[in-house]
Amino acid sequence: MANAFALTIISILSMFLICSSAFGESGNSPFIMAHKRVSHRKLNSDLERLSVSIDIYNRGSDTAYDLTLTDDTWASEIFDSIIGNTSNSWERLHPGSLVSHSFELESKVKTVYYGAPALITYRIPTKSKLQEAYSTPILPLKILSDPTAVNKIEIRLLPKYGSHVSVVLLIVFFAHALTTPSKPNAGNGNKKRH
Repeated sequence: MANAFALTIISILSMFLICSSAFGESGNSPFIMAHKRVSHRKLNSDLERLSVSIDIYNRGSDTAYDLTLTDDTWASEIFDSIIGNTSNSWERLHPGSLVSHSFELESKVKTVYYGAPALITYRIPTKSKLQEAYSTPILPLKILSDPTAVNKIEIRLLPKYGSHVSVVLLIVFFAHALTTPSKPNAGNGNKKRH
């Protein structure tokens, strides 16, 4: 439940940041959004494999040029790269288009890993400075940990019902705030009845 609540808070904050930066952008420019996902599976008791996938979208009204994705936040003392590179580049990304990049890592270290967002740089013809965008963050990864019964249930239920739970919680909080009567002022309690 704590993981579901943390995921809900992160999702709400991410959407707030995305919306606030979207309104700050000029009308004719690229607007780059990136979503980073990680799935992991234990190959044996001493080895776990992570599959990292990053989707980059251009939600703006103009083309972004010379895109470069860099996701070098994976500590070399914990992870070994086995398939693919942690960076990639594209010549351009047209409005409404999507590009994806994936790579795999292996780890033999039991730890909880806090990964950072990936960095995307791109060029706009009207500006000399490279523009930057960041992917969504990832939740802490428990590498080589033994899943408990509660974790197994959360892993199965969170993708299926997580968004529904967050909507219901928001409705309950707002309904509670609207139906809770306000407390009377302390000054009204001093009157005596005869």
